[in-house]
Amino acid sequence: MSRLYKAVTMGLLTGLIGITLIPILFELEKNIGLGLLFKLRGPRKAPSEVIIVTMDKSTADNLSLPTNPEKWPRSLHTTLIEKLTKEGASVIAFDIIFHKSHSTKHDNLLAKAISKAGNVVLCECLKKETIPVTDKKGKQTGELNVEKLESPTPTLAQAAAALAPFPLPKVPVKVSQYWLIKTGVVNTPTLPVVAFQIFALDVYDEFVQLLKGISPAFIEQLPVDKNTILESKGVKKFILMLRNIFKNNPLIVEKILDNLKDQTIQPVDLKKNQLLISLFKMYQGPHSHYLNFYGPPGAITTVPYYQILQGKKKIPVNQKITKLNGKAIFIGLSEQLRPQQKDGFHTVFSQVSGLGLDISGVEIAATAFANLLEDMPVKSLSLFSHLATIFLWGMALGLLCLLFSPSISAVSVSALGVFYLSASYYQFKYSGIWHPIVIPLLFQAPLAFFSAVLWKYFDTNRERKNTRRALGYYLPDKIVDQLVNNMSDIKTEGQIVYGTCLMTDAEQYTALSEAMDPKELSSFMNEYYKLIFEPVKEYNGSVSDIIGDSMLALWSTTQPDTTLRNQACLAALDIAKAVCQFNQSQGTFQLPTRIALHSGQMSMGNIGAIDHYEYRPVGDIVNTVSRLEGLNKYLGTRILVTEDVVYQLDGFLTRRLGKFLLVGKSKPIVVHELLCLVEKSNEKQRRLCETFSKALIAYTGRSWEDAIEMFYESTKINKYDGPSTFYLEFCKKYKNNPPGEMWDGLVRLNDK
Repeated sequence: MSRLYKAVTMGLLTGLIGITLIPILFELEKNIGLGLLFKLRGPRKAPSEVIIVTMDKSTADNLSLPTNPEKWPRSLHTTLIEKLTKEGASVIAFDIIFHKSHSTKHDNLLAKAISKAGNVVLCECLKKETIPVTDKKGKQTGELNVEKLESPTPTLAQAAAALAPFPLPKVPVKVSQYWLIKTGVVNTPTLPVVAFQIFALDVYDEFVQLLKGISPAFIEQLPVDKNTILESKGVKKFILMLRNIFKNNPLIVEKILDNLKDQTIQPVDLKKNQLLISLFKMYQGPHSHYLNFYGPPGAITTVPYYQILQGKKKIPVNQKITKLNGKAIFIGLSEQLRPQQKDGFHTVFSQVSGLGLDISGVEIAATAFANLLEDMPVKSLSLFSHLATIFLWGMALGLLCLLFSPSISAVSVSALGVFYLSASYYQFKYSGIWHPIVIPLLFQAPLAFFSAVLWKYFDTNRERKNTRRALGYYLPDKIVDQLVNNMSDIKTEGQIVYGTCLMTDAEQYTALSEAMDPKELSSFMNEYYKLIFEPVKEYNGSVSDIIGDSMLALWSTTQPDTTLRNQACLAALDIAKAVCQFNQSQGTFQLPTRIALHSGQMSMGNIGAIDHYEYRPVGDIVNTVSRLEGLNKYLGTRILVTEDVVYQLDGFLTRRLGKFLLVGKSKPIVVHELLCLVEKSNEKQRRLCETFSKALIAYTGRSWEDAIEMFYESTKINKYDGPSTFYLEFCKKYKNNPPGEMWDGLVRLNDK
């Protein structure tokens, strides 16, 4: 398995594991990942259009009221609404449950003030009731949980412009989302949505015109004007109707938003334009949003309840006066002094220390409203984008960690993590886009790094075992152990290298040795070796071994190198040429020479024992080149090379001779014949290569007749072409007795 292939595999595994962790770690992502982004971003400025009027301890102290706001006289709320209406508030939302009647007189006065204001939204309470389930005999068989809305008193409910719930989970769950539309048994818009729609009625005419320009068919369903909506108490019905229209016709919103972006807006209309965009985006969005908090409690403009009642004259000189005209006012408990909060919710900005306070329900409602107004809630990635981010990040980590050393990988992964976190922070700060943090940085990054370290360790260990097994045939176990364990003794130390082996073997050596006396044979062989050694040295090779009439030469380096393979091939051609000239000059005594080349990894080192060591290669490459050299006898060729040798080499004329399983080998190799340099080739050689290639394709494709015809054609070009004669025998054999269906042209050799 190549290093790149391993790296790709590691990347795929890291990416896929990250994807499988998404549903498992989503809550952790929401609590830790989203929390980290909020912490990095810190507080941000809230829209000035949103104001919270707090029912706090300072108001209770200033007005001598009970600390429990439920016991405050409702005449105070009457006065508050009158003052807010007089100041020109656009919408007034109470995060208070008026489900109990105090006094008929005060309730009536409050209802009158609410009705006169015409823009007051009162909060409903969403409660769960457990209903027993019985069978036909009246025996209880189970329980059913049902959601039910508890409204304010009838007098107040009838006076309000709208009623809306705002259900949220209580601590210890960290609040991060809210419902725009609470679905289920109760299908109703929530308090921030109702308040925002009333606030946006100022652009109702523009809203209608935009919708009319895209889809006039729906205009008849809409109220005549905004007053009709408020007077008929139909705000919620209006919201649900629009939600249904845009849900069933999603392209309407897209077209309207495109029109809004294309228009040339005058400066005075910018706010209206943004309000319209936000309104359409609200109807286009999902049933729930993630809250984009502005900071700890008090981040949104907050005014104590008593200051509104007492008016501007009672405000201290050094305190800025808050303008209420055109603002959305949220009224509720926003206590920051009492540690025993009853209306507090745990959020990302809640502090662990005793001084840290949870955020109140009214501030969460105001936050949700402000997010709608700005059209900037926290936006999680779409499912596809989320999966793609996790997967591609895992791929990058896997490739990085496996392709480079552990030290470089550690630095690179850290730098990449910082870049990812910085990019996520930037997107979150300026667009509210929430990228996953926990899985990419806390799980995938360490997973990829440590997995790559382990993989490399096991690879090294396996290579050592393979080396030990190969060297075990030639060396005592003790020496092999020293080599595998990288002992410092230079006599037994080896190195894994990438090299090309060139092996030669002289024909007729046995007959020659019988015909010559030893001295004459020695002199003759010295001349022979001299002429085959020179090309090896000329092309920067080294002679490794001499056994009888065979020579083993090497070109080695630490990494695969086309230059060395090119030099080995040039040396082989020069050896063949030199041997031919040598034989012509010797007359009676001839040594026709067969040559083979193979490339791959091998172990190089000083091999031996006691007081005798030889520096030589060890490994499968040596065994393979020896078998390949013997293949020349069957094919009638002079120079055979494996595909590993000629891969990406230019300038040589070669022909592919097929795929062979050499004797004693379990893996087949692709064999080529090295003929000459392209620039020195002739027409006959090129025509032979072309014809033989076509014949081999026909042979592999089981077209025996065509193969026989073309192999015969090759022998006409070269009467003594050994490979063509070799394959003709197979073609004739397979024509009468075809091979099995799994046969792919492989030639199996049973003899050396």
